[in-house]
Amino acid sequence: MAAEIHSRPQSSRPVLLSKVEGHQDVVSAALLIPKEDGVITASEDRTIRVWLKRDSGQYWPSIYHTMSSPCSAMAYHHDSRRVFVGQDNGAIMEFHISEDFNKMNFVKTYPAHQNRVSAITFCLSSEWVISTGHDKCISWMCTRSGSMLGRHYFTSWASCLQYDHETRHAFVGDYSGQITLLKLEQNTCSVITTLKGHEGSITSLWWDPVQRLLFSGASDHSIIMWDIGGRKGRTLLLQGHHDKVQAICYIQLTRQLVSCSADGGIAVWNMDISREEAPQWLESDSCQKCEQPFFWNIKQMWDTKTLGLRQHHCRKCGQAVCGKCSTKRSSYPIMGFEFQVRVCDSCFESIKDEDRTSLATFHEGKHNISHMSMDISRGLMVTCGSDRIVKIWDMTPVVGCSLATGFSSR
Repeated sequence: MAAEIHSRPQSSRPVLLSKVEGHQDVVSAALLIPKEDGVITASEDRTIRVWLKRDSGQYWPSIYHTMSSPCSAMAYHHDSRRVFVGQDNGAIMEFHISEDFNKMNFVKTYPAHQNRVSAITFCLSSEWVISTGHDKCISWMCTRSGSMLGRHYFTSWASCLQYDHETRHAFVGDYSGQITLLKLEQNTCSVITTLKGHEGSITSLWWDPVQRLLFSGASDHSIIMWDIGGRKGRTLLLQGHHDKVQAICYIQLTRQLVSCSADGGIAVWNMDISREEAPQWLESDSCQKCEQPFFWNIKQMWDTKTLGLRQHHCRKCGQAVCGKCSTKRSSYPIMGFEFQVRVCDSCFESIKDEDRTSLATFHEGKHNISHMSMDISRGLMVTCGSDRIVKIWDMTPVVGCSLATGFSSR
């Protein structure tokens, strides 16, 4: 087990503090223990482990527990030291960790799903464990009795979950690319609305209850910010990753969004500015610049004796244009486009050099990231993935958060 330790940041990028190695398969989830130098991990190798930092600076397992099925999701409640582990067989197991983090006792098993558990959250106030799974449902169960309270089914695998503890609203992302907002009651639920905007499956969600913002990451490499509590229907698109977005975390105090992708990319987005919404793509039978027909416009092609052209769209104005009228490419970070995208020639002329200044920083995690979690109060981040390695990062050089800033745990 190797560890790379740096005494202080060398530059404005994430600093790798430690590597934790020892799992024999994909690490499904890793969580930093608040106020402790420790990490809890769950893996496809059927183990859940608690790692504590020793005097040598390395992390060694203090708890090693083998499950009956591969571990697919995990939730940890620090105040009560309760751990909920979702498994590939659909069950959720609850454990209680001792105060010194050297012992873990089994509490009970919840028959939550008929297939792989994809996400878990625990609500102490209602004593509910809420989860989603590949059996296309969200379930909520009573942690006192262990009994099922309610289920709601979707048309696709439910892939990720966020929950507003105060209002009992649940956000569920699925493999069709849709997000469903539900109001959970004791034994029933109601669908409030559905959010559609991604072109790929939803891979991650983050809910900020203070600003009432929902962030979603997807396999289409993009992130969307949904303004749930503010202007109705307002959405912001963020495109800067080159692989599917696997995890996101919004830091409310500094208005920054941290995101990680499957290719190891780590992005920190500045959300403390007035961004522009990307326009809806317009439909037309001919180029809205030169009026040449597109290839399906048979009548105009016949009338003008011209060959139809392929349709494209300008990312800045949304107009339907042909290739000759959109020969340029440009980044436009204020609209979320951090890399170059197609724009029509007139929009390209309107974009100034200062408009191309990046509003995000991009860093290399140097491993496949399938899960990320942050301890915002300390500015720490943990990443894990299919390479079986867990990495602990100091994010303060890029997000500027630490105990000194007055941050408190989420």
